[in-house]
Amino acid sequence: MLATFTIRASNCALPSSVIVRLLQLPAPIRSFATSSYLRVKQDDRLLTEALRGQTASNGFTPMAPGNDKKAPAIPRPSASVLLVSPNNQVLLLQRVKQSSAFPSAHVFPGGNVSASHDGELPSPDSPGRHVDNAVYRMAAVRETFEESGILLARNNGFGRLIEVLEAEREEGRRLVHDNKVPFAKWLAQKGGRADVEGLIPFTRWVTPTNVPKRFTTQMYLYFLPTLNSTPITEGSQDDDEAEVRIPVPTTDGGLEHTTARFLPASVWLRLAQEGRIILFPPQFFLLHQVAQHFDNLPSPTAYGSISRDPIPREELEARRKRLQEFVATGEPPWTEKCISPTVQPPRDGKKREDGRVVLGLHRPGPELEAAKTGRKGVAEQCVLVEFKKDGPRKLAVVSREEAIGSSASARL
Repeated sequence: MLATFTIRASNCALPSSVIVRLLQLPAPIRSFATSSYLRVKQDDRLLTEALRGQTASNGFTPMAPGNDKKAPAIPRPSASVLLVSPNNQVLLLQRVKQSSAFPSAHVFPGGNVSASHDGELPSPDSPGRHVDNAVYRMAAVRETFEESGILLARNNGFGRLIEVLEAEREEGRRLVHDNKVPFAKWLAQKGGRADVEGLIPFTRWVTPTNVPKRFTTQMYLYFLPTLNSTPITEGSQDDDEAEVRIPVPTTDGGLEHTTARFLPASVWLRLAQEGRIILFPPQFFLLHQVAQHFDNLPSPTAYGSISRDPIPREELEARRKRLQEFVATGEPPWTEKCISPTVQPPRDGKKREDGRVVLGLHRPGPELEAAKTGRKGVAEQCVLVEFKKDGPRKLAVVSREEAIGSSASARL
């Protein structure tokens, strides 16, 4: 097998270092990576060019000069939650500058799957590793608790969201983060269980192959219960009317995050476009989708026109229902879409004058393409972004036809 593989690799003119790395990959991925080497060469060149502007300061290891390509890193399993507040705002956390992933950026709560807390996933060469399941859901609940102090857990007796005193919550966050007690065991001691059924899958993202640290991240929506009267103004929550007292989100003491805050999706998007915060394409794209259903915008990108008037509970619930109906639509539905952003060739071979590149969202990544699962991303929309040293800037969600042209769209 080694001799056969070496001959095929030499026919593709693969560098020797690539051969060594490919031999370390599982057989299905190794075969796909070898056979598709020439086909994706242009994609890799475009992505490399776009990512050379990235540095370790925004989550990307600086790319070394030279043409000696390395085999793609195996994606690490992770989970993340778009946590919706009682007044339909979304929680974002700002990561510390020293973070190894997305430093200084605003992100949804989430993190890597832990076998000791969440359970075991299928092996890296299994398509099941990229599918929503109980392990990813437990990781989403645990990471949200560790990072924000909010417990997405139900009381074993009554089925309502569990309430734990602040001192006990903070102690639990430290114990779980330091791996001194399994998360499920700590929850059971408090009379609760993780509300994995309350999580709604909302796309999966697989990091592009040219990035040294890669992830396969399952995204979820989770709706905290609405209140009887909830205006869309920060800090307006009336605890006396709440069925359950929702803790104010707090940071993890500076271990990974410096701020934790609920704001309307449109406000987060506007702050990013004004350069006041850093959002990476997955966060920007998903917040854009949420804003279409939550913020009653006059046009899809009019993020600054959100109304500040109080919204009745019935309307809050109606908007949630519309968002839930939306994520169940599409082919495949948004609950099953898998996206691995790919830099698209410039229209007519000319770079954009604004310095931005076009990220196509239609491909699911090499692992899923190799397994021929049929998983797909989003073909109708793209993200425009300028990669700067301090992070992604000038992001926008546009139609694929607007970004690339109708002829390119027709080839999909």
